[in-house]
Amino acid sequence: MPERFFLSEMEEMTGIAVSECYQCFRCTNGCPAARDMDIVPHRIIGYIISGERECVLSSAGLWACLQCAACSIRCPNGIDVARIFTVLRRMSVESGLAAQTNIHEFDTLMVESIARHGHMYELGTVMRYRLSRRELLKSYRMGIGMIKKRRIGLFPHNVADRNNIRSIIKKTGGRGK
Repeated sequence: MPERFFLSEMEEMTGIAVSECYQCFRCTNGCPAARDMDIVPHRIIGYIISGERECVLSSAGLWACLQCAACSIRCPNGIDVARIFTVLRRMSVESGLAAQTNIHEFDTLMVESIARHGHMYELGTVMRYRLSRRELLKSYRMGIGMIKKRRIGLFPHNVADRNNIRSIIKKTGGRGK
């Protein structure tokens, strides 16, 4: 899709009037992760308006976002910046431009764990992630310490009503099985 259609594509996909942003910086000023972003929230929106698709979709800032929605709450025009970031993350992965696909990979494993057990089974999720990256023994000392202090368990504890959690994940576009 040509770059000049990026704004209309985003507005259609999200149902949000992105073009109403007048760059007041409130989303960025309220963002607790802005200092860790290569491109801060108001600039991401500005680049969408300018049609800078590749710049936006390859930004590491999309993956630094905590999805806390502070940006959306602070926007005087009611632009749901957090929702835009969620859509941009998906587009980034689908386009192969994801700056930090390891974060997307971990997010996917976490959602699968929640769908399977009803909440995240930390040890299993981290082990699956480390195996996929061929880093199984990385940070093992910290892991053993957390097990000894009972910060994480060796075995998952399943929630009784996992089907309800799975349906929520599917409705929100998660990948839970």
